[in-house]
Amino acid sequence: MTATIIDGKACAAKLRRQVAAHVARLNTDHGITPGLAVVLVGEDPVSQVYVRSKGKMTVEVGMHSIRHQLDADTSKADLLALIDQMNADSSVHGILVQLPLPKHLDEHLVINAIDPAKDVDGFHISNVGLLGTGQKSMVPCTPLGCLMLLRDHLGVLDGLGAVVIGRSNIVGKPMAQLLLNDNCTVTIAHSQTRDLPGVVRRADVVVAAVGRPGMVRSDWIKPGATVIDVGIKGGTRLTGDVDFEGAVAVAGAITPVPGGVGPMTIACLLANTVIACCRANGLPEPGGLTT
Repeated sequence: MTATIIDGKACAAKLRRQVAAHVARLNTDHGITPGLAVVLVGEDPVSQVYVRSKGKMTVEVGMHSIRHQLDADTSKADLLALIDQMNADSSVHGILVQLPLPKHLDEHLVINAIDPAKDVDGFHISNVGLLGTGQKSMVPCTPLGCLMLLRDHLGVLDGLGAVVIGRSNIVGKPMAQLLLNDNCTVTIAHSQTRDLPGVVRRADVVVAAVGRPGMVRSDWIKPGATVIDVGIKGGTRLTGDVDFEGAVAVAGAITPVPGGVGPMTIACLLANTVIACCRANGLPEPGGLTT
């Protein structure tokens, strides 16, 4: 058996086309152009690549792209003042502060200074709480992209056993919550999980998000399971948490790295910005872009 390769690039392209269509309608029908502001503090090269890609795709779907490049020694007061300014700017519908921040800046403080309605990353404590209680929120982009890929491939997820490997606030925990909301039976596994291979082997759906290249071996995978590989590690090439070459012979379907979850993350960021814009203007949220 050879696994079906889940094409994240194609799914992301489809989502971006839907976003572009909604942006065009907002502009034509209401004279509104969604605006996404991205803040980059310092010169981290990986973050710069991400920010450039986000800006390019924001413009491609017809939205207004704003970029704030700040020095690495920017003070907490100056960064918070900029966030306050964007919170008050009605032309800015989404605010993203690129992580990681320099060590002298408190990420939690900065994230929670963003207006929750403009928190298109879905990291604000209010959005975390809303998601955890099944209420309308801004949903973190990477787990949202994973959920969309799973729905696209499997359809209804009711009753499936799912294991999320990784318990980060950015991916692992919200991913588990989204799967619970879709009626999966969910286990969050991590470095202290006893018999981790055995736990993973029982799952119909595996989401690997630990950032350890090749950690999930092929004999951890239940035959026919669907595997979503989130973790990537920089270097000479991008690699995932899953031993792809081995897993592809066991799994029913698997995302590649690159070309799987990554493209969906940025597409979901754009979708979240459109949703935030609609909510800010009291307009119906576009179908197909939300959970």
